[in-house]
Amino acid sequence: MRAVLIANSEDADPGFVGRAVRQRGYSFTEFLREDHQNWPSLDGFDLVVSMGSNWSTYWDHVADPVRAEQTLLSDAMSRGIGILGICFGAQQLAVALGGEVTRAATPEIGWYQVFSVSEAAHLAPPSLTRGAWMQWHYDRFSAPAGATVIADSSVGPQAMICGRALGLQFHPEATESIVRLWTTGEGAEELSANAVKQDQLMLETTSHVQDSERRCDELVEWFLEKIAQGHMA
Repeated sequence: MRAVLIANSEDADPGFVGRAVRQRGYSFTEFLREDHQNWPSLDGFDLVVSMGSNWSTYWDHVADPVRAEQTLLSDAMSRGIGILGICFGAQQLAVALGGEVTRAATPEIGWYQVFSVSEAAHLAPPSLTRGAWMQWHYDRFSAPAGATVIADSSVGPQAMICGRALGLQFHPEATESIVRLWTTGEGAEELSANAVKQDQLMLETTSHVQDSERRCDELVEWFLEKIAQGHMA
């Protein structure tokens, strides 16, 4: 089975998500956002995984690749191809489906718990809310018509399902090496601006990452069986 991996060129590691997807028989083809003009069609693909980014959906200087990705996600929806959107990918999915992305009242940088939404608690897998997930975002999405939010936080929606698509505001893919990469360069400046200490964040990552790897595997299995391969009623 073939899966599209949409990512930025400097941050295309799907981490624990990639491992879980590959273990279930998928191989990835990278669709780099900076090379959007050369993306092939979705013919022959069975899954789309849209990763996070340091972009915002509303930035004018990346409007062309942002729109190209939204068009591809819409095409995947119309074809009945399963979609997993992560952080920026979830925001792109929300916009493609008619929702909005806005600046969050406060950023989330670090390990945060997400909480099931009472009216949709029966839809959410236990792995979703059983522990903390890595977060690094300044924006939030609104759920479009037809989508169901199954987890949230004080900042906004954290997980939504719509047809064969799942959008996650957090980063289930985050390994220690991925988080360490994020804390370098501009990431280090962001941590300083938000009074987050890099060494403390890495200690928290070491503490959480083994559990999050297990729960990521469970979450991916649930997504592929219940959402991507047959929408949950």
